[in-house]
Amino acid sequence: QVQLVESGGDLVQPGGSLRLSCAASGSIFRINVMGWYRQAPGKRRELVATISNGGTTNYADSVKGRFTISRDNAKNTVYLQMNSLKPEDTAVYVCNADLIGGTYYSRLEYWGQGTQVTVSS
Repeated sequence: QVQLVESGGDLVQPGGSLRLSCAASGSIFRINVMGWYRQAPGKRRELVATISNGGTTNYADSVKGRFTISRDNAKNTVYLQMNSLKPEDTAVYVCNADLIGGTYYSRLEYWGQGTQVTVSS
């Protein structure tokens, strides 16, 4: 099986920065796309950013210019650098991976448990 483990969530003041990380482990042949989603209380889960195996990135309009997604393919890890944080960024941030499994070489999707980011003065 595959597991995604996130870390880096914290309580920060508006304007502050955080870096989230998500490490994938288990039977993995190749990770196609990794991304970050977020969900605030009472709201639907929304896309924050994604990055493909080739490095192509996609960002939600609300985070463009403030967040940067990157990945270390050798470590099967994706990062989210968050700068100029706003109170509206407060949410549980969840890691997602679209990958090819290492046992049957089938396409699979996995989700992490999430890490809490709170932006407040």
